[in-house]
Formats: sequence, structure tokens, C-alpha cells
Amino acid sequence: MKRIMIVGGPGSGKSTLARRLGEALDLPVFHFDHIHWKPGWTPRPDEEKQALVEEIIAGETWVLEGNHSRSYVLRMARAEMLVFLDLPRRLRMTRLLRRWLKYRGRTRPDLPEGCPEHLSLEFLRWSWNWDRAKRPTVLRLAEESADRLVIHILRSPAEVQQFVEDAGSRSARLRTR
Repeated sequence: MKRIMIVGGPGSGKSTLARRLGEALDLPVFHFDHIHWKPGWTPRPDEEKQALVEEIIAGETWVLEGNHSRSYVLRMARAEMLVFLDLPRRLRMTRLLRRWLKYRGRTRPDLPEGCPEHLSLEFLRWSWNWDRAKRPTVLRLAEESADRLVIHILRSPAEVQQFVEDAGSRSARLRTR
């Protein structure tokens, strides 16, 4: 697989998985937060986001992670694989709090410079409601795309770990042939 789309609720580990897959499969990694945000937590205009997504997915190889639902269909049309991190809400919320504590006031690796980590009540609410608001769309699109995409729905950290290990070992076997 050379074009991989990763989606999941906030705190599900999309960025971490993207980095790990990029390393294991020697693919370039793109974080949607870099597409969406400019320094100072300023959102890009929709036209700019669309152009950046189109530029990335026109490439032959990529791992693109993020939840910009307006570009799901566009990204899925070019992806070969969809990975949906469908982890429990309680785990995701705990991870969000841990991430905030770890990076508070600093820019984490999957964000553009000038976007120091912060945690707002609005973001926590959006994160809490993600399962109800966004999850059904991801599941529906995955089902509709199952005939042309390899789909992995991972529901636990152990499944994510096994997925990365399997991807890495498959990649290593292909490189030695």
C-alpha cells in the first residue's frame, strides 16, 4: 500500500500511527493539522485547504492523517487503504489530557510552528461528541468504499500495535526480495 488515509477521533493516535507507518513503509507523512492551521491557530481558508489536499493526494505515495470530513471522499478516491482508529472515548479523552500536559505551551510535532498546545472547552466538547457526530460518517464511507479500498478498523491499542508490526514485517520482506 502506497497511499494510506488515517482517520479517528481526537486522541486516537492518528499522528503517531502515521509517523510509525511512514517509517515502516518508507512513505511521506502528512498531518491534516498542518493543512488546516496556520501559525497562531489561524485556520486556512477552505480553498487553500482543498488545494493542499489535492496536491498531496495527487502524489503516488503518502500517509495522510486527519479528520477534515469535507475531504474524506476526495482522499478516499485516491487512497488504497483506510485505517480507522475506532478507540474508546474514555481512552481518547485520557490521551488528550496527557498530551496537553506533555506539550502545554509548546508546539507538538504534528502541528505547525506557532501553534502551542492548548486545550479549550470547545475542543473537549467536540472531542467528546465525535463518536456521535462523525463516527457514523466514517463507518458509512468505509462500507461504501470496501470494494476498492483495503479497510482496517482498529479498536484497541493492541490492535494498532499489531497492525504496525505486521506492516513493518511485510515491508521488510518485500525489500529483501
